[in-house]
Amino acid sequence: MAATRITVVNNGSLRVEGDFEIVDQEGRVFGLAGRTRVTLCRCGQSNTKPFCDSSHKTCGFDSLIVARDLPPPAPKPAP
Repeated sequence: MAATRITVVNNGSLRVEGDFEIVDQEGRVFGLAGRTRVTLCRCGQSNTKPFCDSSHKTCGFDSLIVARDLPPPAPKPAP
């Protein structure tokens, strides 16, 4: 198993478990108080973004996800 596991919860959040850190756009680290499991908002309605506060349960968020393979990445243009 990988050091970090991310689970996409149907109609809910992203559950992140394992050894990880979360940083903002500037690279500043969120203090997780020793947690090895957090949930991240997918619905956009959480008052504690990027973390989930269960707002998805009352805002009508609907997203069913089934795992699939991504296509190969596009080749990078030559310099």
